[in-house]
Amino acid sequence: MRKLIINKYLSLILMLAMAVSLFAACASKETTESTADTTTQNSGIEGISTEQTPTGSREEKPLVVGYSAFTETFSPFFADTTQDSDVVAMTSVSLLTTDRSGDIVYNAIDGEKLPYAGTDYEYKGIADVDVNYDEAAGKTVYTWTIRDDVMFSDGELMTADDIIFSYYVYSDPSYAGPRTMRSVPILGLNDYRTQTTRAVYDKYSVMLDAIYAAGEDHEWAESDAWTQEQQDSMWAILEEAWKDDLQAIINYIVSDYAGYINHLGTTSEDLEMNEDVQVSLAMYIWGFIEPAKDEKGEIKQDEPWLTKFTETPFDIFNSEYPTFDDFFAETYATYEGNAELFYFVEVLPNDATTTIDDARNRFILEWGHKDEEMDGKGIPNIAGIKKLSDTVVEVTINGFDAAAVYNLDIQVSPLHYYGDESKYDYANNQFGFDFNDISLITSKTTQPLGAGPYRFIKYDNEIVYFEANEHYYKGEPIIKNVYFKETSDAEKVTGVGNGTLDLADPSFSEQAREAIKGYNVNGEISGDTIATTTVDFPGYGYIGLNAQTVNVSGIPYSEESKNLRKALATILSVYRELTVSSYFGEQASVIHYPISNTSWASPQPTDEDYKTAFSTTIDGSDIYTSDMEPEARYEAAKSAAIEYFVAAGYSFDETTGKLTKAPLGASLNYEIIIPGEGRGNHPSYQLVTEAKKSFEEIGINLIIVDPDHSNDLLEKLRTATQKLWVAGWRTEIDPDMYSLYHSDNIVGLGGTNLNHYHISDTQLDELIIEARTGDDRTFRTQTYKKCLDIIMDWAVEVPIYQKMEAIIFSPERIDMETVTPDITSFWGWMKDIELLQKH
Repeated sequence: MRKLIINKYLSLILMLAMAVSLFAACASKETTESTADTTTQNSGIEGISTEQTPTGSREEKPLVVGYSAFTETFSPFFADTTQDSDVVAMTSVSLLTTDRSGDIVYNAIDGEKLPYAGTDYEYKGIADVDVNYDEAAGKTVYTWTIRDDVMFSDGELMTADDIIFSYYVYSDPSYAGPRTMRSVPILGLNDYRTQTTRAVYDKYSVMLDAIYAAGEDHEWAESDAWTQEQQDSMWAILEEAWKDDLQAIINYIVSDYAGYINHLGTTSEDLEMNEDVQVSLAMYIWGFIEPAKDEKGEIKQDEPWLTKFTETPFDIFNSEYPTFDDFFAETYATYEGNAELFYFVEVLPNDATTTIDDARNRFILEWGHKDEEMDGKGIPNIAGIKKLSDTVVEVTINGFDAAAVYNLDIQVSPLHYYGDESKYDYANNQFGFDFNDISLITSKTTQPLGAGPYRFIKYDNEIVYFEANEHYYKGEPIIKNVYFKETSDAEKVTGVGNGTLDLADPSFSEQAREAIKGYNVNGEISGDTIATTTVDFPGYGYIGLNAQTVNVSGIPYSEESKNLRKALATILSVYRELTVSSYFGEQASVIHYPISNTSWASPQPTDEDYKTAFSTTIDGSDIYTSDMEPEARYEAAKSAAIEYFVAAGYSFDETTGKLTKAPLGASLNYEIIIPGEGRGNHPSYQLVTEAKKSFEEIGINLIIVDPDHSNDLLEKLRTATQKLWVAGWRTEIDPDMYSLYHSDNIVGLGGTNLNHYHISDTQLDELIIEARTGDDRTFRTQTYKKCLDIIMDWAVEVPIYQKMEAIIFSPERIDMETVTPDITSFWGWMKDIELLQKH
């Protein structure tokens, strides 16, 4: 199974407010100590200052933290959701240490002092990392050196063997977790995964293509260049790969769209317990089954639902649900067995393999090692992963990729617990489990064990119980017991306010903000009962414009096409301040470049060449003045947009003040899709409705499409038929733009399929590659600024807002002076948890 969009840009966020927990900033990485001249520091909590207290007696009072529901996938290898990942983070430690800005701490064993917000902090972790790029050889060597005193919570010493074991689990062909280790070009990784040399790999790759081209109905003949057994094997393997993609879709829907379960007339409990309900919801959201609706668009309760292609009926409201095999049969019939078309239209891939290439690797794994050229030996190990000593591991990759070090970072898992020590012998190419069989590792999914600050006790009655790890390398935590308690979002604020929770991460809506103020005597979000820390969410909201469908004369890159999109973007952008302030209040701000403010590559207002998005006329002069009132700005935007439309080739009637005719390939009507649940429930809905009025006044009809659920938009994005759309991105630490903006990744070309903008610019492509193959921060920042300027010149994206997220604490029960100071998007509350104390 391949995970959906979890690499550079983790997920296409189509829901209401991109609410992802700040707790995620707590996962992995390590701790910090202040080295400021004074012990009093800004904690990042409004109205609260802190004084570090590094020591204290063990506390018996448990720390109770409100969390959204867990899936009980508590393995460092398989945890995916924020909640499950935080359980793992409590019990594990990672190789890589980063600071409050997301920068790498290369010498974490001895520690490095790095500044943040005027204070120097010392960062320590379990490992140093050395990165050495040999340009002549075209290879990069990453050397991990771990401390020699790190113990797992059961008292066993961590060694390089645990790192080797962990790397081999992630690299095994049977590994189906969320990490994309196989996307890193580790020397010899593909040879090991397929158990073939390059020559044999190519031989069986060609064989698969030939069998696939012959078709499933092909009758085998002795003249074929393959056996009957190989032919049957290929089609069975392809079906398996296809089904794995379907399972990935189901997992994605259950994780992100559970709120739509009421459309099926059932409950979240049924969704959790019944696999057929999960299949039904996935088929519904993905558009493979539809309910009957009345003339008002309401779902009919007394009629069966029909599958989209075969029109097979299912009485959903009477608990007659399609099975997984039904889902497969429907998709297979829809695409007539065309795995490539199925993948390009239906699957939201990361940088892993397509359906057909997934089958290719499995087919080669099945048959390649049997080839006479392999002499029955296979490939015993991964050439690029080496153990140099009990504390040193070296990883070699082809080329250089600035983001690779993040992908090579792992939570080190104990061989003696997750693996089989009798099957580990590094010198003889045995790595703790049988090749292509990680069943032993998966059997420990619900019971994590690692070297983190706490050890897992149990998950019972919707509560995860932890106990302080006496072997933790930073010292046993002061608070002995911690409980992660499942809590609905609505109950998180009341839980902290009423004393049943010590801290939580509510969705930071205006309603939540007002509720928090209501608990505090001072009427603020930080006071006597609740203290709040806010940080920017690592992502942003935007409006996209598809250059392939919004252009003049079918030429996306022409100046006329760019002027058309700039005309649309100019009017859309002028309403950003209105909609952001009215929807989010103080919880979000307008942004002017398509990049999160949390990224180190984000342009700053103080930069000499910083510009407000779409604020200049066609001749380069400013549209607005600093003293303009909103209504004057709206009028100025319309005037500027008319100039852009005319430059794009539109006809304009001076008498009526309206555009009257569009040039070839363009239109007077443009559709914008905004997933507001069919009722305008979206942060940018006011923006598009106000923009629609302005467009109407100049002769353009902006057609607002607000689907009941976001599948309509997903379908358009997958088929590249959308014109304008509203969505959001969530970003990771490294600002690599390859997945989203490089022309290789335009939808349908076989890359990541995430370039929904269809931007194809040679200079942009070259700059993106330059930036990802360099390690100088200043150079990369300057290069990415050039990339952003090109993207804005193409006018394929209108950046809208950067929202905030929050953690709320109870200062009545938590000693706020012991909370880690200066919480950021990359440095969450769980950092320094061993120092945390309660009153």
